[in-house]
Amino acid sequence: MTPEISAGTATGGKTPVVIRLLVLATFVVILNETIMINAIPRLMEDLHVTERSAQWVSTAFMLTMAAVIPVTGWFLQRVTTRQAYAIAMGVFLAGTALSAIAPNFAILLVGRIVQAGGTAVMMPLLMTTLMTVVAEHDRGRVMGNVTLAISVAPAMGPVISGLVLQIASWRWLFVLVLPIAGVVTFFGLRQLENVGEPQTGSIDWASVVFAALGFGSLVYGLSKFETGHATTPILIAVAGLALVAVFVLRQLQLQRNGSPLLDLRVLLAGTYTKALILMSVAFMAMLGSMILLPLYLQNLRGLSPLQTGLLVMPGGLAMGLLGPTVGRIFDKFGGRVLVIPGSIGVSVALAGFAFISMSIPYAALLGLHILLMISLAAAFTPVFTLGLGALPPHLYSHGSSMLGTLQQVAAAFGTALVVTVMSTRSESLIESGTGPKEALLSGMKLAFGLSAVLSLVVIVMAVLLPNRAPAPEESDEHGLTVEDELALETAPKLVKD
Repeated sequence: MTPEISAGTATGGKTPVVIRLLVLATFVVILNETIMINAIPRLMEDLHVTERSAQWVSTAFMLTMAAVIPVTGWFLQRVTTRQAYAIAMGVFLAGTALSAIAPNFAILLVGRIVQAGGTAVMMPLLMTTLMTVVAEHDRGRVMGNVTLAISVAPAMGPVISGLVLQIASWRWLFVLVLPIAGVVTFFGLRQLENVGEPQTGSIDWASVVFAALGFGSLVYGLSKFETGHATTPILIAVAGLALVAVFVLRQLQLQRNGSPLLDLRVLLAGTYTKALILMSVAFMAMLGSMILLPLYLQNLRGLSPLQTGLLVMPGGLAMGLLGPTVGRIFDKFGGRVLVIPGSIGVSVALAGFAFISMSIPYAALLGLHILLMISLAAAFTPVFTLGLGALPPHLYSHGSSMLGTLQQVAAAFGTALVVTVMSTRSESLIESGTGPKEALLSGMKLAFGLSAVLSLVVIVMAVLLPNRAPAPEESDEHGLTVEDELALETAPKLVKD
């Protein structure tokens, strides 16, 4: 989508209707990424599958997201806003309906994959549209509403599923979502306006294959990494990394004589690249804590999944509800006043978790989790805005797609890292005679400590980020603008033609 038409541009401090609709739709679809976490035992009983098989309802969703998101940069430039919305929500609705009536586990898995295919389009569509229709001076406030969707939804997933599973079958997790998604889709199509005009261009199917297999294998290998059983996942992850390298080389070639599936010239914008690194490491730290804290609460403190969800829910709510306020502060004062304290807060919270014990008060855990979520909120909204704001409009969709892709990879890597560190430490202590619970606690503390050390990268990137996004036409450190690079690379082709 190109920015010539700015239907619904934000004026008078109001959020455009198109953004409100997309935020609501994005909230609904992202909610489903975590809604099945508590349903694993029910699936094992009702569909007669093992725990390893049942885990695929979450793994397949994540893999599909990783495989599809790289394609969205190209896709969003080739269709109208309404077409992208209709396709994404239509696919999501079809997957939800199929999951609700699935007679066996195989059909349920197909339904989850279809669901994820629609979900993968919504976040890049929302980000690209926001950057196109919202004036620069108002982007922080509007981006704050996006933070609400992408942070509260995953936090609410386990809580909602815990409540539903107390009184009903796992099928109701889809049955309840179906009419809500249907209503959102209906009103969205009635009121949504097209933003920009689609471009023409063929798709490079080799790039699609390399992206799907590369990012999918990388995320799968990382997500299945376990101490003592790591040979196969390592090989899969390495193969995925090799395919990603082939994908990158293919995109570099297409940037000179074709239409890249994922335009890597976004990395020429220094501010965007710094924001990308910060977001990836911060997301890795957040997902690592989301894995460790429930394990600690359920395996060591004996809480139920519902009780665990209720304990971590305030942090997710605080993160989302603070999003609009953080956005307004960013619009008025810039990013550094938020990102630097936020990055420090992330490190402090993770360091605090490194000192957990079997008797630490729940209030202290709640306080640390809220500090972590608030700190991430202070960083995420400005970093999203600074990073994408440093790109020229024709690269917004590709910048959003790359951001979404690396979030999936960072989530898988963060999970693999903390689980490996925790398992290695606890197994070593058990072999030396330490009790299982004490060994597991020590492993968790070490994993939290490593996350805290990694989060120092977030602080470094926060210090390096500018207070405001430089105008896309400004030169980067190589003395060339992103659009200069584009002109230089396309000039030989035009002369040849």
